[in-house]
Amino acid sequence: LVGEGDAGGRRGGEGAGRRARVVHHVRTVMAELGENAVLDAIDRGTDEGGPTGRHWVLDPIDGTKGFLRGDQYAVALGLLVDGEVVLGVLGCPNLPHDLADPDGLRGCLFVAVRGQGTFVRSLDDPTERRISVSDLTDAREASFVESVESGHSSHGDAARIAELLGVEAPPVRIDSQCKYATVARGDAAIYLRLPTRKDYQEKIWDHAGGWCVVTEAGGRVTDAWGRELNFSLGRTLRDNKGVVATNGALHD
Repeated sequence: LVGEGDAGGRRGGEGAGRRARVVHHVRTVMAELGENAVLDAIDRGTDEGGPTGRHWVLDPIDGTKGFLRGDQYAVALGLLVDGEVVLGVLGCPNLPHDLADPDGLRGCLFVAVRGQGTFVRSLDDPTERRISVSDLTDAREASFVESVESGHSSHGDAARIAELLGVEAPPVRIDSQCKYATVARGDAAIYLRLPTRKDYQEKIWDHAGGWCVVTEAGGRVTDAWGRELNFSLGRTLRDNKGVVATNGALHD
């Protein structure tokens, strides 16, 4: 299991307060777990990943600031087999069923299996329907999504790219891998995550699930240079810089 976060800051005397709160909340669901069992479970996500074997990749709360604001966040899960993503699941509890109707029904679960397409269902209805990216071919008509936080992606670079493409619609800013979900179901045609500093390495748990959801819906995901994302190098995408996800038709 390769996951974001570990229990390091919750062990020892300095972490007593946070440790007690975490254990309390876990035990409201799994009352039988003691303190050490809870901390050990959190530490299970520290595997280094790599090019061989099976690795589950988990971000339990992707988009922490969105979660805290009561806005968009995702529970993001991927499965790697020998360094290749073969399964992606995005649970998006606050994502509207229809992005154009933000006050309507919310809560979507996206599931993609390599070679089998991408499907979505409501969180309260098991009925699944297949989804696909938009068929837009004119970049001037495209809408694009980007991170709410400018520290996560360069808004200035994205605005310049939109200008070069002739995109007139303002960007939709959404936290978390919900951005991948909006591209997969055709709400947006472009997702840009552009590096804000040269030394930053994207984490595999921030992209594995979303990569699969978009590609199986017919889209394409690369880094900012057009290189395929390499999930086989461990916990980061150290060979890649930035991420560009599109409906495929606009990618090149």
